[in-house]
Amino acid sequence: MIRYDRETNRISLDTAHSSLQFAVREGLLLQTYSGPRLRGWAAEERAPHNDPGCWPNLLPQVCAVPGAGDQRTCALQAEFSDGSEAGELYFKSAGVSAGKYALEGLPAFHGDEAEAETLRLVLEDPMGLQVELLFGVFEDCDLITRAMRVTNTGAQPVRLRKAASLCMDLPKGPLELVTFDGDWAAERRMHRTPLRPGVQSVGSTGGIPTHAHNPAVILCRPDTGEEQGECWGAAFVYSGNFLIEAESSIAGSRLVMGIHPYHFCWTLEPGECFTAPEAALVYSDRGFGEMSHRFHKAIRGHLLRGPWADMERPRPVLINSWEAAYFDFDEAKLLRLAQAAKQAGIDLFVLDDGWFEGRNADTTSLGDWTVDYSKLPGGIPGLCEKIRALGMDFGIWVEPEAISPESRLYREHPDWALQIPGRKNLEIRHQYTLDFSRPEVVDGIWEQLRALLDSCPVKYVKWDMNRSLTHVWSAGLPAARQGEVYHRYVLGVYSLQQRLLERYPDLLLENCAGGGARFDCGMLYYSPQIWCSDNTDALDRLFIQYGTSFFYPASTVGAHFSTVPNHCTGRISSPEARMASALSGTFGYELDLTRYSAEELEQLRGYSELYRKCGRMIRTARLYRLVPPTGRGAAWMYLAEDKNEAMVFAVGDALTGGRLPLPGLNPERSYRSEEGECWTGEELSRLGLPLPRCWGDVPAVIWHLTAIDN
Repeated sequence: MIRYDRETNRISLDTAHSSLQFAVREGLLLQTYSGPRLRGWAAEERAPHNDPGCWPNLLPQVCAVPGAGDQRTCALQAEFSDGSEAGELYFKSAGVSAGKYALEGLPAFHGDEAEAETLRLVLEDPMGLQVELLFGVFEDCDLITRAMRVTNTGAQPVRLRKAASLCMDLPKGPLELVTFDGDWAAERRMHRTPLRPGVQSVGSTGGIPTHAHNPAVILCRPDTGEEQGECWGAAFVYSGNFLIEAESSIAGSRLVMGIHPYHFCWTLEPGECFTAPEAALVYSDRGFGEMSHRFHKAIRGHLLRGPWADMERPRPVLINSWEAAYFDFDEAKLLRLAQAAKQAGIDLFVLDDGWFEGRNADTTSLGDWTVDYSKLPGGIPGLCEKIRALGMDFGIWVEPEAISPESRLYREHPDWALQIPGRKNLEIRHQYTLDFSRPEVVDGIWEQLRALLDSCPVKYVKWDMNRSLTHVWSAGLPAARQGEVYHRYVLGVYSLQQRLLERYPDLLLENCAGGGARFDCGMLYYSPQIWCSDNTDALDRLFIQYGTSFFYPASTVGAHFSTVPNHCTGRISSPEARMASALSGTFGYELDLTRYSAEELEQLRGYSELYRKCGRMIRTARLYRLVPPTGRGAAWMYLAEDKNEAMVFAVGDALTGGRLPLPGLNPERSYRSEEGECWTGEELSRLGLPLPRCWGDVPAVIWHLTAIDN
């Protein structure tokens, strides 16, 4: 709900449990409150200083600009035609409408007139700049979104040097910053540190978010835990360069989130408009667990789109050919793998890298998306037909943003690669990156993908992206506009994925970037699931999926059961431990099933059936992080919204505590396991689930609990 008092120029964005309030004072738009829901209005503080000239540096401005007294980190920095960069934004108007705003060419949360409201605040700079701040309010899931449009209303060009989507001040008091950081095969490890005086930041200049930092952070009180304490979670709905800054100063704490200013310079001619991507905000006064639940609900219900946004729809159990065959395969080998997959109860066969002409190693052929007939004599249609004859659907891997120096496409169009004239280009993984800021490049790749996907009924596409952007320069833009390339590149990626979904509306698209280097809300607008990490080791996945779970629901997490020794770590873990991590995501297999006996395939079929039985509940459930991961274990639970069903997972050291308390259960019901054991909800909540003694390397136990009458 949005309340706007026109007489006093006070505004309140109210969700079911939180409020964000603004007021206009001396022409400036100020944030006056952020916290638990208020029925009334926050008390106004007295003037921050007896000298009004000092006020700008102390006031919680909703869109901070530099050069006119506010010395803290800013949201918007514009260079005017006279070379000045000082800004002054004054409130002009406000408007409220039913339904959620949309952003042309950009991903955004969505909601109809019954689900969301939009607030439009217009600010103006006397030098000829108009800023429209857009807020979306989703009362049911406690989500507030924010985006920004900047229009040049003057007679001369204006250059935007910084255009951050979120700028908010936090209530006074000590805060801690929680970030999710890592590396390839070790993504989104949780890090928590006190917010010290000055600016702390995470970001990326690699053209994608990269493995190093996820574009989502939490600010919380020092005593905040899973079930208690205040926290503010913010996620960027964007898949390119980003910068998140948290600044603590005498004026308080400020959080700014947006496109990274590195090599960002967007020229606005008179009358032109720039739209900054969306940021999403959730407040919780009941700890991290409630914050995560609200983000999960919002992403499932208001970010995912198309038929796969329906959590009731079963996701297919898939087998990916990569770890079974790598580049060394022919049609006969793939069909043997598919036949074994059918015995294991698998629904979808995915042909990974190596299927296109000349691709026998990772040194060649990216950009040439035509089949290698020496491996597949019947082409992709022939293989697809034979897979479907076995009773499975067919999927395929592509890497549309990449180009190999050794490729037909590069020989014909060398200027299609991002590269700076006069500099030696940098090969990463023996490849360059295509210049997706140019529409003709996007069109060229689209024609290849369209021909491929039109040739046979492909049900699933894995879209990979295996390197960061370097030597960023486009032959399609003049020198003065090279600062637009990074953002235009992301817009090109979005436009191509949107084409895929429009032409093939039932396609299941899974994004991937060397594992989890582009796991963000922007990608989830186009694909309902993202490959979480190239590391499928059961113990390492405890950390990776734990950090991922703070913002992203299990339905979005690509997780597979893989072979041992693990191809990434060499570790041997129990089937139950590997199953625990795989079940806590979209579920599939990464292994050579042709090496498995009939008895082993039948065991895997049991795992596949367990996912089919419990997958819907896991996709829609509330997550409880019971025991945070250590080097040797963790525990977590998925509880159905009606509390009639739960899945409990305990791995490694989490099995050594005797009992495992299970919060959230109905104390007036009893719960029965698949093995027939029964406990009351009160007993499980207060005393805990009795843990068995387990031996061996990385043991694990999975319980499926169903509520029964006492």
